[in-house]
Amino acid sequence: MAGTSDRNATITALEKSNVSRYIQLASLFRQKIDSGEWDVGDKIPTVKELAEQCGVATMTIRQSLGMLERDGLIERFRAKGTFVRERPRRDLWCEVRTDWSGLLLARQDATIEILSDERTTRLPRLESDIGRPAPTYRHLRRRHSRDGCAFLLGDVYLDERVASKVPEKALSRLTSMRLVSDLPDQEVVDAKQIVTIDSADLVTSDQLNIPIGAPIAKVQRIAVDQHGDIILLANGLYRGDMVKIEVKLR
Repeated sequence: MAGTSDRNATITALEKSNVSRYIQLASLFRQKIDSGEWDVGDKIPTVKELAEQCGVATMTIRQSLGMLERDGLIERFRAKGTFVRERPRRDLWCEVRTDWSGLLLARQDATIEILSDERTTRLPRLESDIGRPAPTYRHLRRRHSRDGCAFLLGDVYLDERVASKVPEKALSRLTSMRLVSDLPDQEVVDAKQIVTIDSADLVTSDQLNIPIGAPIAKVQRIAVDQHGDIILLANGLYRGDMVKIEVKLR
């Protein structure tokens, strides 16, 4: 049984958040499995015990455990209880590189699917005051996958004056920064990458096959040409359980 202070902290956290309680609790239970507090093979507390610990209805606990069961993390047996089946996947093969050469490298064995392609669009909000917007952009929404598992949603905005120089086949093969780095008569003189941590909304949850509210890394990349124009804006949403951020210090 959890201590009184742990119980009170859990109840307070649940009350403060706008995320549905069963989703919050599913995330909490995942953390318990991932940390080893609930180890593989362990029998976890009963629905009634968890409801008392967390200060919620038993139905809320059942909904939370249902999410973990669908993910293959737990297994429930009638008259025996609920047992941890495996830990959450932590296959951190997706790197957010911070050095220039790393931003140009495509991930090995990854595929890029173009979900939508719009012309003459405007640039969305920037996280930086670098460069000046071009008149219009070509907007591509791309989904990156590996071994059939999606790990990145990307919104790529290409200056339409530049987009016409990019081979069509490159749009489903190259990283966003690579699309503009090797173009003739085009030079990237300034670039910036901004990383923030967020949680998955309904659309991101559906397209990356992760729970609503699951952690994601938001990465914005901006490239400016020799004329001071923003020729590329790329907004990426990475699955938090499949990404690591590597910083080159020397």
